[in-house]
This record gives sequence, structure tokens and C-alpha cells, in this order.
Amino acid sequence: MKKLIQFAGISVTGLFLAISSQTFAQAPATSLAELLNNVEQDRVAQSAEHRDREQRFQQQANQQQSILDDTKARIVAEETLNTQLTQTFDANQLIIAERREALRTARADLNELLGTIQGVAGDFRSIFENSLISAQYDGREEFMDDFIERVASDTEQVRIDEIERFWFFMQQELIESGKVVQYTDQVSLPSGESTERRVTRIGTFNAISEGDYLSYTGAIGHLQVLPRQPSGDVVSRALALENATSGLHKVGLDPTGALGGSMMANLINFPTAAEQVRDNSGDIGYLIIAVGLIAILIGLIRTFILTVVAAKVNAQVKADKANKNNPLGRVLLVAESNPNVDTETLELKLGEAILQETPALERFLTLIKIISTIAPLMGLLGTVTGMINVFQQITVYGAGDPTIMAGGISMALMTTVLGIVAAIPAILMHSWVKSKSDRIIHIMEEQATGIIARKAEAASTTKA
Repeated sequence: MKKLIQFAGISVTGLFLAISSQTFAQAPATSLAELLNNVEQDRVAQSAEHRDREQRFQQQANQQQSILDDTKARIVAEETLNTQLTQTFDANQLIIAERREALRTARADLNELLGTIQGVAGDFRSIFENSLISAQYDGREEFMDDFIERVASDTEQVRIDEIERFWFFMQQELIESGKVVQYTDQVSLPSGESTERRVTRIGTFNAISEGDYLSYTGAIGHLQVLPRQPSGDVVSRALALENATSGLHKVGLDPTGALGGSMMANLINFPTAAEQVRDNSGDIGYLIIAVGLIAILIGLIRTFILTVVAAKVNAQVKADKANKNNPLGRVLLVAESNPNVDTETLELKLGEAILQETPALERFLTLIKIISTIAPLMGLLGTVTGMINVFQQITVYGAGDPTIMAGGISMALMTTVLGIVAAIPAILMHSWVKSKSDRIIHIMEEQATGIIARKAEAASTTKA
């Protein structure tokens, strides 16, 4: 029996230790009575805790109910306010409609005037946007935007001072377009840097600074140096105008007016001949240029040599003694070295001497003639190659975009031009050099014929 009681006590103790959420800091039980006492104390503590939890829960429930009641009251108040505001809004809409109609009726006589002002203001706004005068006088575009908006508004009334200011800007554009003025402003360089420069504005046509022509667009809002400038004489005249204090001066102007230099920009941006050759001729174009330069170089060298030879030949014609430093002298030496031969033999010897001198005089003439012939053929080859590229691009991309075919067409036309340009000076050089060599040969033949004629005449006299 005692063992059974001990076993039951141990079981109850283990059960309470397993399910209890709190452990009291007290000495372990040494008897069954103490164990029962601890269990009773734990039960009492748990009952008090449960009562506290119930009280807190009840308090929170009461608070939630209070909040719910307040929220419902606020919803009712907001709905009432919404109804009132809706009624007020509808009433105001009716009032606005009535007053707008009254304003429209009162402005009936001004509508035509305001419409005209709006149209003119829109036209001048587009002029002001890119005008060189706007680069000097800031704020005109912003005023015009606000002014046009007020003129077009149905609820706002444009003021007299605003109309007068618009009139002032129109007069300013008209007057300033006839002036040449200088002022200081920020100018953007092609490198991207911005610097302060003295700017000379020539009406609405052009602005120049330190010899550089400037451009202006409203989107950028400041003057810019054109990446490429006109030719040197135009720039020098611009510099002369900048440094002048009075008098009349010639200067290059862009007639596009308020656009501020777009025509000049397009002209100077047009590729030069060197750029067209570099970008559009290809390898064939460079070969044509090379052979053309070779023909010209050879022609110049031969012209110089034949000029020197012709001078020596002319001197030999006037001399009494043959000199072997020129072709004619060497031919005459043949006659002098054979004084006793018959006329036929002398004629053959002189003819042989002339034939020996002819190749040196006509040297490289054949090469110049060949170049003048093959240069157009090379140009034709480039034309065919360029057209083949065009057809290939049409096959791949279609014929809808002309810019795709522009490269092949440019190559075809440029090589043709280069071939003709190379052939013309080659033909001229060939004709010029040949005429000089033919003249020397003609002098040698003339002198040789004279020698033979005198020899034949002497022989006839001796026989007689």
C-alpha cells in the first residue's frame, strides 16, 4: 500500500511538472503533504492569472466597441459632408456655366481681335525661337508661350500691358534685323567647351566671333561655332568686319534670315571634292588617281628634258660647227665624218642617225598614251562595280530606301569622273610632249635634207 501511494505521488508530480507553464522558485517537496500544498498554491496562482486575463480581454473588447462606435459616427458625418459638398459643387458648376456664358457674350466683340492676335503671336513665336536676336535678348520665347496661352484661354483675360509688350517684341525684331551690333555672350566650341566671346551680329542673317561663323537654335539656347567654316576669303572678310569701326565692308551673309545660318551651314557641310573621292571612289578611284599622276609627272619631266634639248638644237642651227651635246649636232657630225660618200649613201647614213636619235626624243610617249586610254576604262570598271553593289543591296534590302543604294551609285559616278579627269590631262600631256619631240625631229630631218640637197647640187655641178 505504501508503495502504491508513493507511485501515485510520483505520477501526479510528473504530470504537474509536464503541463505547468510556470515553476515556483521553492525548495523541492520532501513529503506528500508538501507536494499537495505546492499543487494547491499553483492552482490558486493560475486561477488569479486567469481572472486577470479575463479582465484585460473585457477591457479590450470595450475599447474595440468604443472605436467601432466612433468610426460609425465619423462615417455618418463624412457622408453628410460629402452630400453637402456635392450639392455645393453642382451649384458652382451652374454658376460657372452661367458666368462663362456671360463672359463669352461680353467678349463677343473681342473674339475676332483676340483670334488675330493669337495667330500673329504663333507666327512670331516660331520666328523668335531660332532668331539670332533671341540669342542676344533672353526670355522672349517664354513670354510668348504664356501670352499665347492667355489669349487662347476662355477664363483668363489678356491685359493691355501684355499686348503692348508683344508689340514691343515685334518692333524689336524688325529694328534689330537692320543693325550690326556687338555684344558679349557664351559661345559653345566644336569641342564642347563654352567660353565667353565678343559676338558680332549682322541683323538676323549671321553672327560671327573671332572669324568663326555661329549658329543658333532655340532648342539649345546659346550660340555655337559651326563645326566647319566657309572658305578663307569669307572668314577674312568676317574678321575685317569685326575689327572695323566704320565704313562699308564686304562680308558673306546667309539669306535664310531668321533661321540664322542654315543655308550656309548646309553649304559648308557639303563634302569637298577630296572628301567625295576619299569616301566614294574606293580602291579603283585611288588607282585611277595614281596612274593619272604618273602620266602628268612623266609629261612634266619629258617637257623639261625636251625643252632643254630644243634649246640646244636651236643653238646648233645657228652654230657653224657641229656639237655632239644635242641630237642635231650628232646628226651633223655624221655628215662631217663622211665628206666623200655619194649622195645616196649619205642620205642613208643621215636617216640612220635620225632614227637613232628618235627613240630618246619619244621616250615614255607610249606610256602616257596608254594611261590616257586605260584611265577611262578603269573608271568604267568602277562604274560597273558600283552598280553591282547597288543591285546586291536592292536584292537584300529592297528598293524602298534610296540611302541604302547611295553608296554604290556614288562609287559608280565618282570613278567615272576620276577616269575622265585622269584621261584629259594625260591626253594633253601626250599631245604636248609629242609636239615638242616632233618639232626636234622635224628640225633634224630638215637639216639632213638640206645637207643632202647641197651634196646633190655639188655633185651635179661637178659633172657638168
